Amino acid sequence: MAEIAEPAGTSEATSSTAGEKNNSDVPDFDPKTMRKNKPGLKRLFLTFTVFFSFLLGLPFLLKSIEIYRSPLPFRDIDSLSNSIDSTPLLFPCRFHAVFVNFDASTEFAADELGFSIVSHMQKFTGSGQNCGTCGSNYTVSVTLDSDSGCVHNQNVGPAWSCGALKDSKLDENLKNDEDFDEYLESVLGGGCEGSLSNDGKVYTVVVVNRDEGVRAVVGKHRHGWIVGRILESPMVEKVAETFVKVFVNGGKEGGVIRSEFMPVGADGKLVLSFSLLNADPNDWIYDWDFQDIDDILLARIVEALSPLANISVESQVLYHTPKSSFAYWDEKQESYIFSTKDLPFFVNSNEWHLDTSIAADGRSKVLHFVVYVPSARECPLLLQLPHGETSMTNGFISPMWGGVVVWNPPGCLRDSENMGPLMHKILPQDCIVESQFSLRIAVLKFFPWISVRVPSDNDGSTTYRELDVLSRQHTCFNLLQCGTTLGSLSRLVQSLPRMIIMDEIGKQVTFSLEAAKLSQSNASQGNFDASAVSSRQARSLAEDAFYHPSIMSVSYYSFEHCFAVYSPFFLPVSLHVLLAVVREVKRYKQESEKYKAWKAKGR
Repeated sequence: MAEIAEPAGTSEATSSTAGEKNNSDVPDFDPKTMRKNKPGLKRLFLTFTVFFSFLLGLPFLLKSIEIYRSPLPFRDIDSLSNSIDSTPLLFPCRFHAVFVNFDASTEFAADELGFSIVSHMQKFTGSGQNCGTCGSNYTVSVTLDSDSGCVHNQNVGPAWSCGALKDSKLDENLKNDEDFDEYLESVLGGGCEGSLSNDGKVYTVVVVNRDEGVRAVVGKHRHGWIVGRILESPMVEKVAETFVKVFVNGGKEGGVIRSEFMPVGADGKLVLSFSLLNADPNDWIYDWDFQDIDDILLARIVEALSPLANISVESQVLYHTPKSSFAYWDEKQESYIFSTKDLPFFVNSNEWHLDTSIAADGRSKVLHFVVYVPSARECPLLLQLPHGETSMTNGFISPMWGGVVVWNPPGCLRDSENMGPLMHKILPQDCIVESQFSLRIAVLKFFPWISVRVPSDNDGSTTYRELDVLSRQHTCFNLLQCGTTLGSLSRLVQSLPRMIIMDEIGKQVTFSLEAAKLSQSNASQGNFDASAVSSRQARSLAEDAFYHPSIMSVSYYSFEHCFAVYSPFFLPVSLHVLLAVVREVKRYKQESEKYKAWKAKGR
C-alpha cells in the first residue's frame, strides 16, 4: 500500500506558523534579550567541578616541591657576631710584685708602688684593647719584704713567706737561672699548675735588692725576677714591662693575633706525622722505637696542649727517599753542605710518600716531622745558614707543613763502607725532633727583649706562661672564626629561601652558640683552659654546620626557576580551565538576565 509523502515545505510552514502564534501571545517578545525558562546549572556545575579539582591538587603540588628548613636562631647569631666584633674578649689577670731588701716598710709605700706599677702598665698597653689580652681587667698586688717584716698593699695577693729569699742558699741558687727558677717556684708554693681556675694563675715578679749588676730574667713558670742595685723608677717600669710584654702579650708587639697562628684544623684536630727517611738503604738502614720517643718526648707536650687541640700522633719508616736538592763538599768543615736557598727543593714529593694518614679526615691539619738519614755519598750533611754558620739543629721548618731534621749517622765518614745495610736503632736521646715540634707548634717562644732574657729550657717542654698566652689567644681566635662562620651561614641561608636546612644543622648551630657563650663566661672568670676547650667546640660545630653535606650537595634555585620548570606542564591546561570558568559564569549571568527580562515583561 502506497504512502503519501507530505511535502517538506508544508511541515516547515506549519512549524513557523505555530511559533508565530506562540510569540504573538506575548507582545514585544525579543528572543535576543529574553528567554521564558530559567537557565540550567548543569554546565556551570561541571565547569566548577573541574576547576575545584585543580584547586584541590594545588596543595599536593606545593607539598611535592616544599623545602624543609629547620629554624635557625638568626638573632642569637647576629648578637654573638656583633659582640665579638665590637667588644674584644678580655681575660682577668692577677699580678704580684714582691720587693725584697728594700727600706720602705709601710702600707702607704706599698700602695704607692702598686699605683705606680699600674700607671706604667697603662702606658705599655695603650688605649687599645686587643682580643686575648687582659686590657684593663687586672689587679696588681705588692708585697714589701724587709727586715721588719712583710707589708702588703690594699690588693692582697697570694701568700708570700716573709724572709724566704734570705736563706743561705740564695747566693748559690742565683748562680744558675734554672736552679733559681725552681727554687722560686717552691717558695711561691707551686702556683697550682694543674688547676683550671684562675686562682692559681698569678704572675709574679720578684725584685731582689743586691749590690751587683742588674739582671732581669723570666723563668719557665709564671714568674720572673730582677736582681741588682736599681732605682725605684726604673725598677717599677721594668716590673710593669715584664707584666705586659711577657706575661700578657707573650713577647709579641701589642699581643696581636695573626690570621693563622697555630696549625689546628677547623674541626679542632691535629695529626702529628713523624717519618724516618732512609735515603739509601744499601748504605745503612735505620729504624726507631717510636713508642719510646712518644712516651719520653712527646707525651707531656701533647697533654699540655690538649685543651687547644685534639692531637694524635703517628709514625712511619720509609726507604729509598733521596732528596731533590744537591749538596757540595766543603773541605774546611769536612762535610757536605746545603744552604737555605736549597730548602724549597729539599723535599722530594715524588719519593717521599708522607701523606698516608687515615686519621686526618675532614678538615684536620697534618704536620709532618721528617728525620732524614742521608746516604753515605753525602754524609755528613749540614745546613748552612745565610750568615755562613751551620745550623745547630741541622733542620728547617716549613710554615703550616712541618719540618725536616737531617740526622747524620755517627761515624759516617770514618767507617761508612763497613757499616753495611744493617739495621740500626735511633735512640730517643738522639732524636731532636721535640725541639722542632715545640717551635712549629707555635708555643710562642719568647725571644730576648731589652735586658730580659728567657733561660734555656733543656727539656724542651712548653712553659706554663706560654700555655696561658697560647690558650688566651687560641680562645680568641676560635671565637672570631666561630662568629664569622655562623654569620656567613646566617646570611647564606637568608639569601637562599629554598635552601634545605636539616635538623642536624639547626642543632649544630644551637650547640655552637651555647659553647661560644660558655667560652665567654669561662674567659670572664679566668678559666683559660676551659675557655679554650669551649671555644674549640664552638668553632668545630660552626664549621660542621657550614660544611654540612646537605648544604653542599644540592643546587638551590629561586621560586621563579621552579615556576619556569613546572609551568609547561600545568599552565596550558590550567589556563583553559580558568577561561572556561570565566566564559561559563559570564554566559550564565547573561541567560539569567534574559530570564529576568522576560518575567518583567510578562507582568
